[in-house]
Amino acid sequence: MSLRKKKLPPTAGILVAMVLGIVIGHFIHANALEPQQATRIAGYISIATDVFLRLIKMLIAPLVFSTLVVGIAHMGDAASVGRVFLKAMGWFLTASLISLLLGLVLANVLQPGAGLNLPLPDAGQSAQLATAKFTLKDFVNHLVPRSFVEAMANNEILQIVVFSMFFGIALAALGEKGQTLVRGIEELSHVMLKITGYVMKFAPVAVLAAMAATVAVNGLGILLKFAVFMGEFYLALFLLWGVLVLAGFLALRGRVFKLLREIKEAFLLSFATASSEAAYPKLLDALDRFGVKRRISSFVMPMGYSFNLDGSMIYCTFATLFIAQAYGIHLPLETQVTMLLILMLTSKGMAGVPRASLVVIAATLNHFDIPEAGLLLILGVDTFLDMGRSATNAVGNSIAAAVVAKWEDALLSEEDAEVRAATLDTQPDPPRAHAHGA
Repeated sequence: MSLRKKKLPPTAGILVAMVLGIVIGHFIHANALEPQQATRIAGYISIATDVFLRLIKMLIAPLVFSTLVVGIAHMGDAASVGRVFLKAMGWFLTASLISLLLGLVLANVLQPGAGLNLPLPDAGQSAQLATAKFTLKDFVNHLVPRSFVEAMANNEILQIVVFSMFFGIALAALGEKGQTLVRGIEELSHVMLKITGYVMKFAPVAVLAAMAATVAVNGLGILLKFAVFMGEFYLALFLLWGVLVLAGFLALRGRVFKLLREIKEAFLLSFATASSEAAYPKLLDALDRFGVKRRISSFVMPMGYSFNLDGSMIYCTFATLFIAQAYGIHLPLETQVTMLLILMLTSKGMAGVPRASLVVIAATLNHFDIPEAGLLLILGVDTFLDMGRSATNAVGNSIAAAVVAKWEDALLSEEDAEVRAATLDTQPDPPRAHAHGA
């Protein structure tokens, strides 16, 4: 069994699926009699991706709740929870500011929208995106769930985190009286992780379908049309990865490269499906193998999915300035700084909103009187850009969890981490309770 795994690791399976998907999608696009036919075929192919992502969404809420409650209960008291919360938020806000600032600087240096040889959409057109929900008041109201059941049903990760924090702190305060419930919820987390293992076997099929459907509808030609813009945005992402890895190196030293090796499958999965959520269970497993105690990873990761979307952050400033440049609108430095500060607020908690980056950008465009129609320029390639954004979010959150674990003395030594990884590999139902570690 182990020999077979070495011959074809999961990462290789996902890479093969991506290549096959591109080939199949290109064949469909090239041989379709009309665009509607390609779109129709892509719709059937994407059923596999839709089912996979729905299965992931089915797992997220109970997985976040069970792992987070047990993790907080193992921390022991509200003071420990508050300390981890503040350290994580400090990292998230700093990373968000750096991501937004990097996007702002690179958009000014590279000028991706200047001299664009493409027809511009009529400035009066609308991208039909609901932007009203991105106000500070609505965000604060949205923070606290009206009903835990409603939050679970809608996969509102931030609301589930808030309820789970109260629940976990209360369980810890009960002491021995709460241990029976803690063990029950811990068993629930084992069941959810077992189901996750089953769902992940379907990942290569979902990746193949996602790539095939995307290329079938858009064709590879659209990549050539927007090659400069996409190339410059991915350059920005590469630089951001470098900054994140450097920050991780300062805290973790050489172990940060071991972390990158552990998360490579989750990275590819989030890239291929253009979904950060798809990688969440794999990231938890990778952090287990790296040596992060579950009481930290189960707390920091769900928070990161609402507050630490580094790839989405850099896209917000980069794309907003791209559109302004395309329409020949000059934004003075003070206006750009104001934009950055507004984005720091409006972008928080956007993880649960479909195509959230576009919604945030639309709201920002309206605020600064930049034609919202400019979004129509990039809608065609947004899926390809979203792949990079989602993968960057996975990198940023995993490094954040590992660094906070290091700060909290909740990171196993390399030797102990290797023992745990070997245990996870050899046992069909690993004893994850040890991952919580006090």
